[in-house]
Amino acid sequence: MTLCPIAIAVTCKKCPAFGVCPLKGIIGDYKKPEETQRKPDEAQRGAGRGKEQ
Repeated sequence: MTLCPIAIAVTCKKCPAFGVCPLKGIIGDYKKPEETQRKPDEAQRGAGRGKEQ
């Protein structure tokens, strides 16, 4: 649930304090993009094999 008044009005990414806001993922509407990108990469590499050296 978005509680931040700036996030409600213009979204987190358009907020002037976006870079320093520690609560953008808690009270704002920001979602981390790398979480969605990481899953396909792991599937391509064979995620269960361990670290490649």
